[in-house]
Amino acid sequence: MKNPRRAMAATVLVSEALVVLFAALVAMRLSGAGTAASLGAFGALSLLCLLCAGLLRVRAGYVLGSVLQVAVVAGGLLVPLMFGVGALFAVLWFTALHLGARIEREQAEVARRLRP
Repeated sequence: MKNPRRAMAATVLVSEALVVLFAALVAMRLSGAGTAASLGAFGALSLLCLLCAGLLRVRAGYVLGSVLQVAVVAGGLLVPLMFGVGALFAVLWFTALHLGARIEREQAEVARRLRP
């Protein structure tokens, strides 16, 4: 049985990595931080999202994912629109964790009932 919480959380993180990478391109033009700083900050954040998606097999991956949500919201300091985008992804992240855990419990209950 596939782990629904991990699948949902990984989907959020990979999607977030793509959006953060595109935010780097926006930050290059709109931010006063400069091209190297913008690409470095958002590029590193994007790579961390992808790394975290791979770490979801262990509990530390979920903790890192939660910390990354704060970092993505903080990206609004360079690109103000990222405050809203980061908040949206934070809601998606915590919803994925909550619903994924609920699906796991329900699957376990169904499996328990089906056992002879």
